[in-house]
Amino acid sequence: MEITDKRIDEGKAFDWGKTSEFYARYRDIYPDIFYQKVAGRNLCVNGQKVLDLGTGTGVLPRNMYKYGADWVGTDISPEQIEQAKRLSEEAEMNIDFQAVSAEKIDFPDASFDVITACQCFWYFDHDRVASKFHRILKKDGKLVILFMAWLPFEDELAGKSEDLVCKFSPTWSGRGETKHPIHIPEVMYDYFEIEDHEEYDIDVPFTKEAWHGRMIACRGVGASLSPEELAKWDAEHRELLADYPDKFAVKHYAAIAVLKKKTLV
Repeated sequence: MEITDKRIDEGKAFDWGKTSEFYARYRDIYPDIFYQKVAGRNLCVNGQKVLDLGTGTGVLPRNMYKYGADWVGTDISPEQIEQAKRLSEEAEMNIDFQAVSAEKIDFPDASFDVITACQCFWYFDHDRVASKFHRILKKDGKLVILFMAWLPFEDELAGKSEDLVCKFSPTWSGRGETKHPIHIPEVMYDYFEIEDHEEYDIDVPFTKEAWHGRMIACRGVGASLSPEELAKWDAEHRELLADYPDKFAVKHYAAIAVLKKKTLV
């Protein structure tokens, strides 16, 4: 499904379905602490029903399955959901995956204890989803927003790889990340109050092939470049990696924001 959004990459079209196989192989990279920061707040654990929005290939519910929550995962891309179903079935996990956008989800009132949105919250039409998220959460339900990004100004390889993305996708708006709290659009505060947030540094281990695949599974590369452009990017990035060891760590930061459902009068 091709997506065009003026807020993202100046409206350049992208399609996660084009890179779903790379996404499934190379985007499951969050260290254990990323999930522990969630479960340690008594979120997404045994006895809770959780909706994971923008689930992609189901990375969050599959990695947090061991904590015992009952998961539903939704994503706008049918190809991503196909990969999520395959991976969860191979792991013998009972997760309900559905191909539907966040704006079009339709669950009964008070269906979930927790809603999660990992690496996707900025894609949503917040004016349309804020009241819907509030409605389908139970009393005192939580909205958990998660994010992780490489740090291009602190890590040489991340910076050079990002420069190469921008060479082929000059309007890519994912560039230049620095550590900061997750931005919460104002409309969300009509329905939620911020309960907690944290930002922390992570060194993420990669092999050359894993970093190359992770970069392909990026909106500015595999999801938006033409086959001809992708072939050129691929060759240049492999040439860049030739100067690096077979294994290395890339500096990232991660962030979590926990919003609590308000009681509306």
